[in-house]
Amino acid sequence: MVRLLSRTFRSVKSPNPNPKPSKPCPSSSSPSTPRTSQARLSSRSWSVYLILSTNTPIKTYVGVTTDFPRRLRQHNGELKGGAKASRAGRPWVCACIVQGFKDQSEACEFESKWKNLSRKLPRKKEIEDMPKHLDETSLLLLQKRQAALDRVKGLFDCHHLEIDWQLNPY
Repeated sequence: MVRLLSRTFRSVKSPNPNPKPSKPCPSSSSPSTPRTSQARLSSRSWSVYLILSTNTPIKTYVGVTTDFPRRLRQHNGELKGGAKASRAGRPWVCACIVQGFKDQSEACEFESKWKNLSRKLPRKKEIEDMPKHLDETSLLLLQKRQAALDRVKGLFDCHHLEIDWQLNPY
């Protein structure tokens, strides 16, 4: 008895013998695509942001977006779509926003380097050993993120970027 893999393993899909022709790319010119939506897509400005939780556990989160106010509302649970990692510690506040990226690729590369360098910095003993005063813990986390950001600035051409610290790490 021969049994199809797709019946045994539901996740295995059998190839479609008559594939439908693919839809044209939305960025290509077509009469059905309004000009305004094309202009809007190309004018999106990418930002990398750092947010800080205001409830325990105190932590930070670095992300990338084209619409920071909407994204912050998502992290705070007001809108659908916030990252799972940001559910604990709500509400979140903006600590820093970096704007002026040329495109999504540049913003994502910057975000990735900021996160990786933050992980590589030594963990400060004070964070684990001190009593959990929210202000002091927040300050130490922000200082660590700022040190990582300073290292990223050494690796990146940042002359065209606007870095706006909304919470003072010192």
